[in-house]
Amino acid sequence: MLTVIAEICVRPGRRRAVMQAIEQVIPTVLEEEGCGSYRMLVDHQAQVPWKQNSPDSVFMVEQWDSLRHLERHQQAAHMEQHRGRIKDDVLDVRIFVLEPA
Repeated sequence: MLTVIAEICVRPGRRRAVMQAIEQVIPTVLEEEGCGSYRMLVDHQAQVPWKQNSPDSVFMVEQWDSLRHLERHQQAAHMEQHRGRIKDDVLDVRIFVLEPA
């Protein structure tokens, strides 16, 4: 099982629009073969000195059975359409693919 953490860095003031687009695609992604979970999270606005702040980012935490399933997800038509809908609001995407140690 692979865990994916994706930080979607969004233009200031556009996070809500991106979140609404993600909410629309979540049910379809959860039906994909090999998808164990697909959750959207946002930065907790804690005021502590050791925390990174990402107030304009959306984080996706995903579980995939294998790299093959993750690659199929990335190439799925609904994901291509989703990326097209949000591309003008996204500044950068950082993706981490993690496995148990």
